[in-house]
Amino acid sequence: MIHLHWEKKETIKQITCVHADAKKFIVNRKLTPGKTYDVKNETDEFYFIIDNSNRVGGFLKDYFEEV
Repeated sequence: MIHLHWEKKETIKQITCVHADAKKFIVNRKLTPGKTYDVKNETDEFYFIIDNSNRVGGFLKDYFEEV
């Protein structure tokens, strides 16, 4: 249950949201294009960030670019 402690974990890197246009999911409530987010964990497909709800959320890497 390591994911319960990701909010307190140190930031790995920062990324900027490029777009919030999703085909299957509603992400425009959690992401703001142009805003920079702190990455708490990363996999091959996803970034786990502190999103607009101030909670950790997992999002596809397609929505971001590295700062």
